[in-house]
Amino acid sequence: MSAQVIDGVRIAEEVRRELREQVGALRAKGIVPGLGVVLVGEDPASRSYVTAKEKACAELGIHSDDNRLPATTSKEELRRLIHKMNGDPRISGILVQLPLPRHLDESEILFDIDPAKDVDGFHPVSVGRMMLGQETFLPCTPHGVIVMLRRSGVKVSGAEVVVVGRSNIVGKPLANLLLQKSELGNATVTVCHTGTRDLAVHTRRADIVIAAAGRPRTITADMIRDGAVVIDVGVNRVPDASKKSGFRLVGDVDFDAVSQKASLITPVPGGVGPMTITMLLLNTVEAARRQAGRATA
Repeated sequence: MSAQVIDGVRIAEEVRRELREQVGALRAKGIVPGLGVVLVGEDPASRSYVTAKEKACAELGIHSDDNRLPATTSKEELRRLIHKMNGDPRISGILVQLPLPRHLDESEILFDIDPAKDVDGFHPVSVGRMMLGQETFLPCTPHGVIVMLRRSGVKVSGAEVVVVGRSNIVGKPLANLLLQKSELGNATVTVCHTGTRDLAVHTRRADIVIAAAGRPRTITADMIRDGAVVIDVGVNRVPDASKKSGFRLVGDVDFDAVSQKASLITPVPGGVGPMTITMLLLNTVEAARRQAGRATA
Protein backbone atom coordinates (compact mmCIF):
# COMPACT_ATOMS: atom_id res chain seq x y z
CA MET A 1 0.00 0.00 0.00
CA SER A 2 1.16 3.52 -0.77
CA ALA A 3 -0.67 6.33 1.01
CA GLN A 4 -2.46 9.15 -0.75
CA VAL A 5 -0.76 12.41 0.20
CA ILE A 6 -3.08 15.06 1.61
CA ASP A 7 -2.14 18.28 -0.15
CA GLY A 8 -2.43 21.02 2.45
CA VAL A 9 -1.49 23.69 -0.07
CA ARG A 10 -4.41 22.73 -2.33
CA ILE A 11 -6.95 22.54 0.51
CA ALA A 12 -5.75 25.84 1.96
CA GLU A 13 -6.16 27.50 -1.43
CA GLU A 14 -9.71 26.15 -1.69
CA VAL A 15 -10.57 27.78 1.63
CA ARG A 16 -8.80 31.00 0.63
CA ARG A 17 -10.80 31.24 -2.58
CA GLU A 18 -13.96 31.11 -0.47
CA LEU A 19 -12.52 33.73 1.86
CA ARG A 20 -11.68 36.06 -1.06
CA GLU A 21 -15.35 36.06 -2.02
CA GLN A 22 -16.37 36.77 1.58
CA VAL A 23 -13.85 39.60 1.90
CA GLY A 24 -15.08 41.05 -1.39
CA ALA A 25 -18.67 40.98 -0.13
CA LEU A 26 -17.67 42.67 3.15
CA ARG A 27 -15.64 45.36 1.39
CA ALA A 28 -18.62 46.09 -0.85
CA LYS A 29 -20.46 47.01 2.36
CA GLY A 30 -17.58 49.20 3.53
CA ILE A 31 -16.21 46.58 5.95
CA VAL A 32 -12.48 45.88 5.62
CA PRO A 33 -11.17 43.00 7.78
CA GLY A 34 -7.92 43.96 9.51
CA LEU A 35 -5.25 41.89 11.24
CA GLY A 36 -2.91 43.49 13.77
CA VAL A 37 0.37 41.56 13.92
CA VAL A 38 2.92 41.91 16.73
CA LEU A 39 6.38 40.35 16.45
CA VAL A 40 8.83 40.91 19.30
CA GLY A 41 12.46 40.04 18.60
CA GLU A 42 14.31 38.52 15.67
CA ASP A 43 13.51 34.80 15.85
CA PRO A 44 14.02 33.62 12.23
CA ALA A 45 11.15 31.12 12.22
CA SER A 46 8.74 33.66 13.72
CA ARG A 47 9.87 36.36 11.29
CA SER A 48 9.32 34.03 8.32
CA TYR A 49 5.92 32.97 9.62
CA VAL A 50 4.73 36.53 10.18
CA THR A 51 5.88 37.54 6.72
CA ALA A 52 3.87 34.68 5.21
CA LYS A 53 0.79 35.79 7.14
CA GLU A 54 1.15 39.37 5.96
CA LYS A 55 1.52 38.21 2.35
CA ALA A 56 -1.61 36.06 2.68
CA CYS A 57 -3.56 39.06 4.04
CA ALA A 58 -2.53 41.16 1.05
CA GLU A 59 -3.65 38.44 -1.38
CA LEU A 60 -7.12 38.27 0.18
CA GLY A 61 -7.66 42.00 0.60
CA ILE A 62 -7.29 41.95 4.39
CA HIS A 63 -5.68 45.03 5.94
CA SER A 64 -2.50 44.12 7.83
CA ASP A 65 -1.07 46.32 10.60
CA ASP A 66 2.54 45.19 11.00
CA ASN A 67 4.25 45.87 14.34
CA ARG A 68 7.82 44.56 14.64
CA LEU A 69 9.40 45.37 17.98
CA PRO A 70 12.91 44.86 19.39
CA ALA A 71 13.57 41.95 21.76
CA THR A 72 14.16 44.51 24.54
CA THR A 73 10.54 45.73 24.39
CA SER A 74 9.14 46.02 27.91
CA LYS A 75 5.94 44.47 29.16
CA GLU A 76 4.41 47.92 29.57
CA GLU A 77 5.24 48.94 25.99
CA LEU A 78 3.77 45.74 24.59
CA ARG A 79 0.63 46.01 26.69
CA ARG A 80 0.09 49.61 25.55
CA LEU A 81 0.28 48.51 21.92
CA ILE A 82 -2.22 45.69 22.46
CA HIS A 83 -4.64 47.98 24.28
CA LYS A 84 -4.36 50.47 21.42
CA MET A 85 -5.23 47.75 18.89
CA ASN A 86 -8.12 46.56 21.09
CA GLY A 87 -9.71 49.97 20.61
CA ASP A 88 -8.83 50.41 16.93
CA PRO A 89 -11.89 49.78 14.71
CA ARG A 90 -9.60 49.06 11.73
CA ILE A 91 -8.24 45.99 13.54
CA SER A 92 -10.61 43.02 13.50
CA GLY A 93 -8.13 40.53 14.94
CA ILE A 94 -4.87 40.63 16.89
CA LEU A 95 -1.99 38.18 16.55
CA VAL A 96 0.91 38.22 19.00
CA GLN A 97 3.51 35.89 17.50
CA LEU A 98 4.86 33.30 19.93
CA PRO A 99 7.29 32.59 21.44
CA LEU A 100 7.95 35.91 23.14
CA PRO A 101 11.33 36.84 24.66
CA ARG A 102 11.83 35.25 28.08
CA HIS A 103 11.26 38.44 30.06
CA LEU A 104 7.68 38.67 28.76
CA ASP A 105 4.99 36.47 30.33
CA GLU A 106 3.06 34.97 27.40
CA SER A 107 -0.03 34.17 29.48
CA GLU A 108 -0.23 37.73 30.80
CA ILE A 109 0.24 39.27 27.36
CA LEU A 110 -2.35 37.01 25.68
CA PHE A 111 -4.83 37.84 28.45
CA ASP A 112 -4.61 41.53 27.40
CA ILE A 113 -6.10 40.79 23.97
CA ASP A 114 -9.81 41.53 23.65
CA PRO A 115 -11.47 38.09 23.26
CA ALA A 116 -13.53 39.55 20.41
CA LYS A 117 -10.24 40.05 18.53
CA ASP A 118 -8.49 36.86 19.69
CA VAL A 119 -8.11 35.30 16.24
CA ASP A 120 -5.40 32.90 17.47
CA GLY A 121 -7.88 31.37 19.93
CA PHE A 122 -5.43 31.47 22.86
CA HIS A 123 -7.25 33.80 25.30
CA PRO A 124 -8.61 31.95 28.39
CA VAL A 125 -12.12 33.09 27.45
CA SER A 126 -11.72 31.58 23.97
CA VAL A 127 -10.31 28.36 25.41
CA GLY A 128 -13.15 28.11 27.93
CA ARG A 129 -15.82 28.67 25.30
CA MET A 130 -14.19 26.06 23.06
CA MET A 131 -14.18 23.55 25.93
CA LEU A 132 -17.91 24.18 26.44
CA GLY A 133 -18.66 23.85 22.73
CA GLN A 134 -19.74 27.48 22.46
CA GLU A 135 -19.14 29.85 19.56
CA THR A 136 -15.61 31.22 19.66
CA PHE A 137 -12.45 31.55 17.61
CA LEU A 138 -10.87 28.11 17.36
CA PRO A 139 -7.07 27.71 17.61
CA CYS A 140 -5.71 27.81 14.09
CA THR A 141 -3.62 24.65 13.83
CA PRO A 142 -6.17 22.31 15.49
CA HIS A 143 -8.98 23.81 13.42
CA GLY A 144 -6.85 23.46 10.29
CA VAL A 145 -6.30 19.76 11.01
CA ILE A 146 -10.02 19.15 11.36
CA VAL A 147 -10.88 21.07 8.18
CA MET A 148 -8.18 19.11 6.36
CA LEU A 149 -9.63 15.80 7.54
CA ARG A 150 -13.16 16.79 6.58
CA ARG A 151 -12.20 18.06 3.11
CA SER A 152 -10.19 14.87 2.51
CA GLY A 153 -13.27 12.73 3.15
CA VAL A 154 -12.00 11.26 6.42
CA LYS A 155 -14.80 10.19 8.74
CA VAL A 156 -13.97 11.46 12.22
CA SER A 157 -17.23 10.61 13.98
CA GLY A 158 -16.83 7.27 15.77
CA ALA A 159 -13.15 6.98 14.84
CA GLU A 160 -10.39 5.98 17.26
CA VAL A 161 -8.00 8.94 17.26
CA VAL A 162 -4.63 9.13 18.98
CA VAL A 163 -3.09 12.58 19.46
CA VAL A 164 0.62 12.46 20.27
CA GLY A 165 1.46 15.63 22.17
CA ARG A 166 -0.30 17.69 24.84
CA SER A 167 0.72 21.28 24.15
CA ASN A 168 -1.70 24.11 24.83
CA ILE A 169 -1.35 25.22 21.20
CA VAL A 170 -2.06 21.92 19.42
CA GLY A 171 -2.48 18.72 21.43
CA LYS A 172 -4.96 19.74 24.11
CA PRO A 173 -7.30 21.89 21.98
CA LEU A 174 -7.23 19.39 19.12
CA ALA A 175 -8.19 16.53 21.43
CA ASN A 176 -11.03 18.63 22.81
CA LEU A 177 -12.39 19.51 19.38
CA LEU A 178 -12.22 15.92 18.19
CA LEU A 179 -14.19 14.54 21.12
CA GLN A 180 -16.93 17.17 21.12
CA LYS A 181 -20.41 16.12 20.09
CA SER A 182 -20.45 18.15 16.89
CA GLU A 183 -19.82 17.89 13.17
CA LEU A 184 -16.15 18.61 13.87
CA GLY A 185 -15.60 15.66 16.17
CA ASN A 186 -17.52 12.92 17.96
CA ALA A 187 -14.40 10.73 17.97
CA THR A 188 -12.96 8.56 20.72
CA VAL A 189 -9.73 10.31 21.62
CA THR A 190 -6.56 9.21 23.38
CA VAL A 191 -3.83 11.75 24.18
CA CYS A 192 -0.29 10.40 24.46
CA HIS A 193 2.75 12.26 25.77
CA THR A 194 6.19 11.84 27.35
CA GLY A 195 4.62 10.02 30.30
CA THR A 196 2.90 7.41 28.10
CA ARG A 197 4.43 3.99 28.85
CA ASP A 198 4.12 2.33 25.45
CA LEU A 199 3.20 4.78 22.72
CA ALA A 200 3.00 2.12 20.00
CA VAL A 201 0.30 0.19 21.86
CA HIS A 202 -1.98 3.18 21.46
CA THR A 203 -1.03 4.28 17.95
CA ARG A 204 -1.38 0.76 16.47
CA ARG A 205 -5.08 0.62 17.30
CA ALA A 206 -5.88 4.10 15.97
CA ASP A 207 -7.88 4.88 12.84
CA ILE A 208 -6.30 8.34 12.86
CA VAL A 209 -2.90 9.25 14.33
CA ILE A 210 -2.03 12.92 14.78
CA ALA A 211 1.61 13.62 15.60
CA ALA A 212 2.28 16.89 17.43
CA ALA A 213 5.22 15.97 19.62
CA GLY A 214 7.87 18.28 18.20
CA ARG A 215 10.43 15.52 17.72
CA PRO A 216 11.57 13.96 14.41
CA ARG A 217 10.70 10.30 13.70
CA THR A 218 8.47 9.99 16.75
CA ILE A 219 6.05 7.93 14.65
CA THR A 220 7.61 5.03 12.73
CA ALA A 221 6.05 2.46 10.41
CA ASP A 222 5.84 -0.28 13.06
CA MET A 223 3.63 2.03 15.15
CA ILE A 224 0.90 2.38 12.49
CA ARG A 225 -1.70 -0.16 11.45
CA ASP A 226 -2.40 -0.73 7.77
CA GLY A 227 -4.83 1.81 6.33
CA ALA A 228 -4.58 4.38 9.14
CA VAL A 229 -4.77 8.11 8.46
CA VAL A 230 -1.65 9.96 9.64
CA ILE A 231 -1.53 13.72 10.20
CA ASP A 232 1.90 15.21 10.88
CA VAL A 233 1.80 18.56 12.69
CA GLY A 234 5.51 18.59 13.57
CA VAL A 235 8.00 20.96 11.98
CA ASN A 236 11.60 20.18 12.88
CA ARG A 237 14.92 21.38 11.48
CA VAL A 238 17.48 18.65 10.86
CA PRO A 239 21.00 19.09 9.45
CA ASP A 240 21.32 18.63 5.68
CA ALA A 241 24.63 19.50 4.01
CA SER A 242 22.99 19.34 0.57
CA LYS A 243 20.84 22.40 1.37
CA LYS A 244 22.11 25.96 1.10
CA SER A 245 20.62 26.69 4.51
CA GLY A 246 22.38 23.67 6.04
CA PHE A 247 19.12 22.13 7.19
CA ARG A 248 15.80 20.75 5.96
CA LEU A 249 12.34 20.57 7.49
CA VAL A 250 10.88 17.25 8.60
CA GLY A 251 7.84 16.29 10.60
CA ASP A 252 7.31 14.02 13.59
CA VAL A 253 6.54 11.09 11.27
CA ASP A 254 8.97 8.89 9.33
CA PHE A 255 7.17 9.85 6.13
CA ASP A 256 8.83 7.47 3.65
CA ALA A 257 8.22 4.36 5.74
CA VAL A 258 4.82 5.27 7.20
CA SER A 259 3.44 6.24 3.79
CA GLN A 260 3.80 2.58 2.78
CA LYS A 261 1.25 1.56 5.43
CA ALA A 262 -1.12 4.51 5.84
CA SER A 263 -4.08 5.22 3.59
CA LEU A 264 -3.71 9.01 3.86
CA ILE A 265 -0.78 11.06 5.12
CA THR A 266 0.28 14.70 5.28
CA PRO A 267 3.75 15.82 4.16
CA VAL A 268 6.11 18.29 5.84
CA PRO A 269 6.29 20.89 4.48
CA GLY A 270 3.07 21.35 2.50
CA GLY A 271 0.67 19.66 4.88
CA VAL A 272 -0.74 21.24 8.03
CA GLY A 273 1.34 24.44 7.82
CA PRO A 274 -0.65 26.17 5.06
CA MET A 275 -3.87 25.34 6.92
CA THR A 276 -2.71 27.14 10.07
CA ILE A 277 -2.29 30.47 8.28
CA THR A 278 -5.56 29.96 6.40
CA MET A 279 -7.52 29.41 9.62
CA LEU A 280 -6.05 32.64 10.99
CA LEU A 281 -7.41 34.45 7.93
CA LEU A 282 -10.78 32.73 8.37
CA ASN A 283 -10.95 33.88 12.01
CA THR A 284 -10.02 37.43 11.02
CA VAL A 285 -12.79 37.60 8.42
CA GLU A 286 -15.28 36.17 10.91
CA ALA A 287 -14.16 38.69 13.54
CA ALA A 288 -14.82 41.56 11.10
CA ARG A 289 -18.26 40.16 10.34
CA ARG A 290 -19.17 39.86 14.04
CA GLN A 291 -17.88 43.32 14.93
CA ALA A 292 -19.80 44.87 12.04
CA GLY A 293 -22.94 43.10 13.21
CA ARG A 294 -22.58 44.48 16.74
CA ALA A 295 -21.95 47.98 15.39
CA THR A 296 -25.20 47.95 13.43
CA ALA A 297 -27.31 46.19 16.05
